[in-house]
Order: sequence, then C-alpha cells, then structure tokens
Amino acid sequence: MKLFCTFFFVIIIFITNCSKENEEILKEENMLREKIEKFVPTLIKYDESILTERQRIIVQKLYEASKIIDRIFLDQVYAKNYIIESELKTSKEKRGILAYQLFKMNFGPFDRIDHNSSFWGNHKKPAGANFYPEDLTKEEFEKWVKDNPDDEKAFTSEFTIIRRKDNKLAAIPYSEYYKEELEKAAQLLEEAANYSKNASLKKYLKLRAKAFRTNDYYESDMAWMDLKDHVIEVVIGPYEVYEDELFNYKASFESFLTIVDPAESKKLERFASYLDKMETNLPIPDEHKNFNRGAESPIVVVQQVFSAGDTKAGVQTLAFNLPNDERVRKAKGSKKVLIKNMHEAKFDKLLKPIAEKVLTEEQLKYVTFDAFFNHTLMHEISHGIGPGFIKINGRETEVKKELKETYSKIEECKADILGMFNNMFMISQGEYTKKEEKEIWVTFLAGIFRSVRFGINEAHGGGNAIIYNYFLENGAYAFNEKTGKVSVNFEKAYDVLKTLSQKILMIQAEGNYNAAKELISKYGTESHSLSILRKNLESLPVDIRPVFQIEGKRN
Repeated sequence: MKLFCTFFFVIIIFITNCSKENEEILKEENMLREKIEKFVPTLIKYDESILTERQRIIVQKLYEASKIIDRIFLDQVYAKNYIIESELKTSKEKRGILAYQLFKMNFGPFDRIDHNSSFWGNHKKPAGANFYPEDLTKEEFEKWVKDNPDDEKAFTSEFTIIRRKDNKLAAIPYSEYYKEELEKAAQLLEEAANYSKNASLKKYLKLRAKAFRTNDYYESDMAWMDLKDHVIEVVIGPYEVYEDELFNYKASFESFLTIVDPAESKKLERFASYLDKMETNLPIPDEHKNFNRGAESPIVVVQQVFSAGDTKAGVQTLAFNLPNDERVRKAKGSKKVLIKNMHEAKFDKLLKPIAEKVLTEEQLKYVTFDAFFNHTLMHEISHGIGPGFIKINGRETEVKKELKETYSKIEECKADILGMFNNMFMISQGEYTKKEEKEIWVTFLAGIFRSVRFGINEAHGGGNAIIYNYFLENGAYAFNEKTGKVSVNFEKAYDVLKTLSQKILMIQAEGNYNAAKELISKYGTESHSLSILRKNLESLPVDIRPVFQIEGKRN
C-alpha cells in the first residue's frame, strides 16, 4: 500500500510539473505571437513595367547582392547571431518557429521596440553590438586611443571592427573582416554594371565594388551623388551608426534597391534650390551657419523594390539622406531619397489609426497624406543643413565626433524640428499655402506617436520624445487628462519651435557634449502624458512588416 501511494504521489508531481511547463510554453508562445502581431504584413509593390529587360537583370543582380548585405548586418548586430539562427531555423517547436520569425524581423534575439530586451534565451545585447569585443568598456577604448594616438584614426573609423589580438586592441578594416562576403557582393555589382547602359550607374556600381575591396567609400559616394537620368536608384554599403550605441562610430551595412518615380521627383526638384536660403534663415549667428556643404542636393522620389541590413531591421525606413561622409557633403551636399510606396503603406496602416487615438476630434481633419509626405521631405533636406565640420578652440573637428553617443538622437531631433521650421519657411516663400500650416503642425504631432512607439531609446523615437516634452512644457502642445487626447496650440507653436531649433543647433555648433546629454536626460524621457498616450496605442500595430514583391517572384 505504501509503495502504491508513493508511486501515485510521484505521478501527481510529474503531471503537475508537466502542466506548469506547458503553461510556461504557452505563455512564451503568446508573448512571441503578440510581438509579431505588432507588425502588420504589407505587400510592397513596384511598377516593374518601368524597367527594360536589361534593367530587370540589373535589379535581380542587385537583389542578390542585397541578400549578402543581410548576412553581414546579422553578424554586426551580435556575435552569437549565426549560432542562434541555426538553432531556431531547425526548430520544430511552435515557440521556436515563432521566435525564428521574430529573429528575422529584428536581425537577432533582441526586440528593437522594447529596449532591445531578449525574446529568446538570456542574451544581453552589448552597447557596441559586434563592432567591439563584448567586454570592452568606453574607458578602455578611450585610454587605448589616448595611449596610442597613432591608432585614433583607425579606431574611430566608421569602417573598422575592433578586436583583441595578443592582449592588445586592433582595428580590422571591413574589407578584411568581411572579405568573403564583400567579394561576392562586389562581383554581383560588377555583373550588374555590365548590363547597364547608363554611364553614371555603371560608374557607381564599379566604384562601389572597388570600395568593398579597398575599404575606401569616398570615390563611390561621390559617384552616387552624380547619378543622372537613371531609372534604378540603389545605394549599398555601410552608412548609419545607430547600431553602435557605445560611440556611434561604426557604420552598419544596408541596401536600398529602388526605382525612380519620375513624375514625383521632378515636382520636388525645386526645393533643392532653397538650401542656401534655408541656411540663411536658421535662428543662429551667421558664424555657425554652413554654406560649404555643396549646392548639389538632389531630391529623388522612388518606389522601393527591396531593402536589406540595417534599414530592414525592425521599423521600416520612409526616406534616407546620404551619404554621411562630411567630405562628400561639403563638395556635393547630400541626396534625399523619399520612398513613396512605403509612405502610402504607413499612412494608411499606421498614421490614420494613431491620429484617431491621440488627437482631439476637432484637429483630426488636419491630418493629411501630403503633410506627412512633405514633412519627410523636409526632414531629409534638414539633415544637410546646419553645422557639420566645426572648430572648437581652434581645433578642426566634426559634430558627430564631439557629441559621441548622443549624436544620433540630437541629429534626428534637429532634422525633425528643422523639417517643421523649413516647412513654415516654404509657406513664407509661397511654395505652400497658408491653409497647409495647420496640417503641417497636426500631422507632425500624430507622427510623433508613430515614432515613440518604437521606443525612446532609439534615435528617431528619442528625438521625437525631446520635441514632444519640450513643446508640452512650453505650451505648444496641450494634453487633456479627461479625454486622454493631445492638441496643437497654434498660437504658441512657432515660437517654441524656433527656440528649440536654436538650442539644438547651438549644441551642434559648439560640439557641446554635456549640453546634449542634459537635453536628452531632461526631455528624451517617457513623461506622464507620453506614457498615457503610448498605452492608448497598444492595440494598434507598431509598424508594417514588408512583404516585398520581388521576394515572391524569386522565391
């Protein structure tokens, strides 16, 4: 009898433990499913009829090269990514299958809209991603550079990986570290170039292939700025430094494969002619204005065919402003590329539902697609305005080097506030009608919540949090506690905008790292009303999950 009771007791414990384990598994599956459902699948189509047969071959080659960029970026994000990917890819469990889907969306086991929290295993993302040894501290890096001044250029270069060798630190060029992958990509670019009848595209593709082998991107960036009469608009290589949260030094690989929307691009060309006037209009002393970034600043509207690497991870990009090399910007300015089919997808699937949740009813009518699209245009133009190369106590330097890890948030904040500031300037110049003023203010306010939903630790969300909290504190925005809705105070908005614009621009002009940290600490936070409004949006998707038409055709 005792033996039977003991056996029965063991069975009960076993069943209880299994039940608890099943509950935990179901809980994990639901968590993963909820994270995936924050991104609504959206077909990203492009007009293939624009392309000739030769151009379709070029697009195919560039698509294949872009898939290689995906692999490089996956390694840049986290040292263990390939191991985790292999584990998840072969999983037969439901939670493993769901985690793999989420892993591909985030390029790693870290939720990009939840402060990089790990959704698989107990992984912790290093601030320096995989650009530096995982155990490297800021202090060790800075001490090494101080003790070895000859290493500073290589160590702070956007295009090197830092590793330990023989108990020392070493900078390894991307061209060496990713030699196998970059050689394959270079060959595909050269094959694509051979099919091109457009001389400027052919030149860019060949020079970019050369850059993959030499680690020198200047010549090919200049060639990208010189693309003319082209249908295929592509940029591929290492650019943005957001992934490096240790110093914002190291550039991540990405690719934008697009085709030009000729009618829209022509309509917007005239805005490039206003660059000097916009610079003149900045609310800072003339000594800090920058008229040396070049007058050639093309604006292109495109249809996205495919994206890869950094730009595809998590939240999808609406536009880009490249190159980031200040030498190129000084000589030729920068190119602003607006992705119209991505704008259309986000306006319909995201911005309109967000506006209905956060804005007062009387201001909803001011939310328009044109205001949404035009703000992105001015945001990208405004990246190329204001301080770039600066002088501090007689020393030549750059804003991004002085502001260190604060640079990305401050720069994105600058681009947004100057985007509004310059749109107001366009009204004064007669390019927009006075009627559009309220549309600009209100649509931007709704757009803030599209950005902060991705997290305020990310550069764009953090920059928008600064704007929201500063405007709220100074009366340009008003939050109604009873209704949980927010509105624009049109009478105060411009003056507050001008003051914040001046503050941000002077932080950059003076390379004031401490002031940047203080501004982010005070305003780049989740304030009371921001928290309430964000919670009101929890039932809505956070972003789209692109389903590229070209993937369906080739896979």
